[in-house]
Amino acid sequence: MTNEFIYSRVDHTLLAATATKEDIEKLCKEAVEYKTASVCIPPCYVKYARKLFSKLNICTVIGFPLGYDTSSVKQVAAAAAVMDKANELDMVINITDVKNKKFDTIQEEISSIKQIAGTKLLKVIIETCYLTDDEKITLCRVVTDAGADYIKTSTGFGSAGATLADVELFKKHIGENVKIKAAGGIRTRENMVAFINAGADRLGTSSAVKILSGEEAGGY
Repeated sequence: MTNEFIYSRVDHTLLAATATKEDIEKLCKEAVEYKTASVCIPPCYVKYARKLFSKLNICTVIGFPLGYDTSSVKQVAAAAAVMDKANELDMVINITDVKNKKFDTIQEEISSIKQIAGTKLLKVIIETCYLTDDEKITLCRVVTDAGADYIKTSTGFGSAGATLADVELFKKHIGENVKIKAAGGIRTRENMVAFINAGADRLGTSSAVKILSGEEAGGY
């Protein structure tokens, strides 16, 4: 598997609370240079990045990282991101709804955000580190039925990140039109290759350039 192919599956990510404009610009320049699938940046920087990089595929996050904003707040955030010309939205589900077994509510929320996103990609973060396998399987159905484009393992801010077991579980239970994004803790080239081979169509990582250039990786 070539580095070029791996880059084409990477959402080049910077979601640190301390990210500066200079950091975002550097990330975007790297995305252009290495032809990554997208950049994933905080909502407050979408408009700024779009002005600098008119053709760059820009992803941003909704309800990030804890997911417990109300649906109406997430809807406003999604609409703002679309207005600022984001191409992709990565939303976090309300994990308290999972624990309260309110799966219909989760599906309704995802559907409402997808309606706002329209043809733009919607990735749904379920934060696997807090879930049982039964909850993950149920959420595969919920994400599929809600019409989302991707199911995503993690925010990278939880107690653990992506695992191969979760990607393999997703692959067995998602609908045919839903793809998989693995994120959080992907810090070696071997990890990247393994997640792609397991069925992940996208990888969320802040370390892709360091990993694939042979430098020590860290962070998201």
